[in-house]
Amino acid sequence: MARQREGRPPKQPHLPDLHVQLRSELGRIDDQLRDLLSAMDRLQGLLDAVVAISREVELPAVLHRIVTTAMDLVGARYGALGVLNESGERLEKFITAGLTEQERNDLASVGLPRGRGVLGHLIRHPEPLRIEDIPAHPSSTGFPPGHPCLHTLLGVAITVRGEIYGDLYLSERHDGQPFDVHDENVVLALASAAGISIENVRLFERVRVGAEQFQRLLLPTLPDLRPFTAAAIYQPAAQPSQLGGDWYDAILLPDNVVAVVIGDVVGHDLHAAAAMASTRNMLRALLFDQSNPPGTVLTHLDRALQATNNPVTTTTLARIEPEGPGWRMHWSTAGHVPPLLITPEHRMDFLFAEPGLPLGVDTEQTRPDHSRFLPPAATVVFFTDGLIEHPAHSIDESLAELAKLAAEHAALPLPEFVRALAEHHPSDGHDDMAILALRTPDA
Repeated sequence: MARQREGRPPKQPHLPDLHVQLRSELGRIDDQLRDLLSAMDRLQGLLDAVVAISREVELPAVLHRIVTTAMDLVGARYGALGVLNESGERLEKFITAGLTEQERNDLASVGLPRGRGVLGHLIRHPEPLRIEDIPAHPSSTGFPPGHPCLHTLLGVAITVRGEIYGDLYLSERHDGQPFDVHDENVVLALASAAGISIENVRLFERVRVGAEQFQRLLLPTLPDLRPFTAAAIYQPAAQPSQLGGDWYDAILLPDNVVAVVIGDVVGHDLHAAAAMASTRNMLRALLFDQSNPPGTVLTHLDRALQATNNPVTTTTLARIEPEGPGWRMHWSTAGHVPPLLITPEHRMDFLFAEPGLPLGVDTEQTRPDHSRFLPPAATVVFFTDGLIEHPAHSIDESLAELAKLAAEHAALPLPEFVRALAEHHPSDGHDDMAILALRTPDA
C-alpha cells in the first residue's frame, strides 16, 4: 500500500484557483501600468510646465505662471506664491490664483498676508509642508473675512541662488483628496526649475535695463531749434537685452536752416550700436557744409564709412530752409521709409520719392534729391521701420494705420504726439524704433 501511495500522481490545483491567481496577477500588472502611465503623465506635465515658465521674460508673468502650472500639475483649486522681502521675515508680494472675483474684492481691503499661521510656519521652517486639516494645525490662526475656508495644504519653498526667494502654496485638490507624496515630489521639482527661471528673468531684466540705458546715452538730446519746435523719442524692442541701431539727430545751421536725420543700422548688438554712434558723428561733421545737397552729403558719408567697415544702414537726411511765406524741405533717402507730412489742416501725406541705396552697399551710387514746400505750422514726422513693421500686415496697411494714428493725435504738443505714436504703434514691437517730429513756425 505504501508503494502505491508513492506512485500516486501529485494533486492538481482546482481550475477556479488558477483563475483567481491569474486575475490577481493581471490586476497587479494593470495597477503597475496605471502607475507607470500616471508617472509618465506627471513627468510630461512637469516638462511642459518648465518650458512654459522658461518662455516668460517678465517677472510678474513668471511668478503667475509658476502658480498656475503648479495648480495644474496636482489638480489644486487654489494656489499662491508669497515673495519674501530682503530680510526674509515677511512677504512683500503675494500672487494668487483660483479665487473668484468676489473673493478678490473681499480680500482687497485685508492687504498682504502678514506671514502668520501656516504661511508663516513655512517661512520659518522651509521644509515641504503637507497638511490635511489646516484649522487643526498648531500654527493655524484662521482665515481673514471673505477668504474661502480651506482644509488641505501643500507648501514648498522656492530657492534662488541658495537663498529662500518665496513659498509656493497649493490648496484643495479637485478630487477632494489630501495632497500625497507624489504631489509633493512633482511640486518640489517644479519649485527647483522655478528658482532658475526667476534668476534668469532677473538677470535678463538687468541686461535689458543696462542695454536700454546704454542705447539712450548714445542718442542726442535735441538742441534748441527755434524758430522750429521738435521732439523725439526712442523705444527699445519688446525683446529684452537687444541693443538697436536706430538713431536720430537735428542741428540748427546758420540762417534759420535746420538739418534733420533719422537712421537705422542693421543688427542688434554692440557692433550696431557703435556703428550708429560713429555714423551720427561723421554725418554731423558733414552737415555744416551747406553747399552740398542732402544726396551728395549721403554719398560722402557712405564713402567715409567704407573705411570703418560699418554695417548696412538706412537713413533719411533733410534740410529745411526759409522760402517765401513758408519753408522748403530738401531731402534724400538711403533705403529708408518715407517721412510723413502733416499739413496745418491735419491732412496726412507720406513723402514717397525715389529712394537711394542704403549706406554700405555701393559707394559709387549717388542718391537722388527731392524737394517739397512746407507751409507754416506743418509737421514732418521722421521715423524708423520699427514703428510700422508687422509680419501680418503689408507695408501699405501699416502706413495707413500710422496715418490714422497721427491724425488722431496731430493736435497734441509734439512731445505728447511722438509719445502717442510710440505707445500705439502699428508694428509688432519686435524691433526698436525712433521718431523725430519737427514743426515749422506759425505764419
